[in-house]
Amino acid sequence: MFDPTASIHRRTFLGRFGLSLGGAAVAGLLARDGMAATASSTGGGLDSDQFLGAIHPLHHSPKAKAVIFLCLAGGPSHLETFDPKPMLARLDGQEMPASVTAGQPIAQLQGKKLVCLGPRATFSQHKECGTSVSDFFPMIGSMADRYAIVRSMVTDQINHDPAHTFMNCGTALSGRPSMGAWVTYGLGSQAENLPGFVVMTSKLGRNPQPIASRQWHSAFLPGQFQGVEFSTSGSPVHYVNNVPGVSSSHQRDLIDTVTALEQHRLASVADPEIVTRIKQYELAFRMQTSVPQLADLSSETPETLALYGAEPGKATVGTNCLMARRLVERGVRFVHLYHSEWDHHGGIDKYMREICPPTDRAATALLTDLERRGLLSETLVIIGGEFGRTPMGQGQGAEIGRDHHIKGFSMLLAGGGIRGGISHGATDDFGYHAVQDIVHVRDLHATMLHLLGIDHAKFTVAHQGLDSKLTGVEPAKPVKAILR
Repeated sequence: MFDPTASIHRRTFLGRFGLSLGGAAVAGLLARDGMAATASSTGGGLDSDQFLGAIHPLHHSPKAKAVIFLCLAGGPSHLETFDPKPMLARLDGQEMPASVTAGQPIAQLQGKKLVCLGPRATFSQHKECGTSVSDFFPMIGSMADRYAIVRSMVTDQINHDPAHTFMNCGTALSGRPSMGAWVTYGLGSQAENLPGFVVMTSKLGRNPQPIASRQWHSAFLPGQFQGVEFSTSGSPVHYVNNVPGVSSSHQRDLIDTVTALEQHRLASVADPEIVTRIKQYELAFRMQTSVPQLADLSSETPETLALYGAEPGKATVGTNCLMARRLVERGVRFVHLYHSEWDHHGGIDKYMREICPPTDRAATALLTDLERRGLLSETLVIIGGEFGRTPMGQGQGAEIGRDHHIKGFSMLLAGGGIRGGISHGATDDFGYHAVQDIVHVRDLHATMLHLLGIDHAKFTVAHQGLDSKLTGVEPAKPVKAILR
């Protein structure tokens, strides 16, 4: 018999059981996306004290444990750095053959007369491997047996912001996770008191291309994997120090109280971002001790500071490279260094002479210091920009420069499973088209993940009906020829 007193109205049912169903749905989504996959087998799920990574165990044995990406933001010219072009030097001042550029995307030179601009520096062969490197980089040239140069890079985007987004996120679309977020989500972090993904910027004082914080965002991955920007001038992190009158014990009480409130809320709504907030509160509290110690370079020897050209308290490329070594030494998984002002549409002779020496010194010091501390073998170092520069000149006389170029440019890779003393791929005699062993940005990402023990094709997260991954939907493959 129907008992009206025992009936459950629709609103009552949803009110009583909606939270449980929501929690089950969230748990199912987390498990499907890999966010909770490690919890049962390792005790290292997303909400545990130490997240061991969504890829656990790894797909294969890794060669690298950490990544330092020195991004020469603005697009350094491959023709003045790592790709010698004798024919282009001989054709300096002559009209570029139309057959080379016909139908090709060009940025600011579109529709203008295209004239060959020879390399603005000579190239020298180094070490027994005989690798040719520009005399703008004599110090990095002297270490040619430690790294591989990829001379056949290509990308899809010809303007700075979308090209940065493509290099950093694997797509020109905004709102996708950055490579650092993918790596720290996949592998977790070995740093207990620091973020797993740290970003630092440096510039010389000109007007560099702006770098948006979305370049290191976590997007649809949990927020704890977003890059944290550190500064080497002033306070390393905003609000890292307690305000006057607030002791560490008072701060601890505050964190405990807020955490209790968040946990109460979590029990009601089962929102995974609440877990992220709780973890970040704890990390922020621990960073109040760890970050000042990290930023204090007084423990470094005068020889080491001189090696990098580091200037404590100043956001220079040398200081940031030294900080990158200190970060990976402490277990940080991904360090992204943005060194700006490589956008040389004009005055390329002058500005290359300004920006190359400190960069040459800092990059060489980074490789040297990592190696002597036993860290280079397990740290992948990548050096390069979002694209290269045209073999055609832009402007006239002393103000001549080069336009953006996406059909062929160079990058340097060292450490972490990379074969040293080799160059891979080639551009044509003009340095315009990559013509041999072409390496797309997606291949660079696949190579990086491979060295970290991850199969890029298997590393996916379900998002808006798609199995999203860093390397996207187009074909990509690790560049096996440069691997040990």
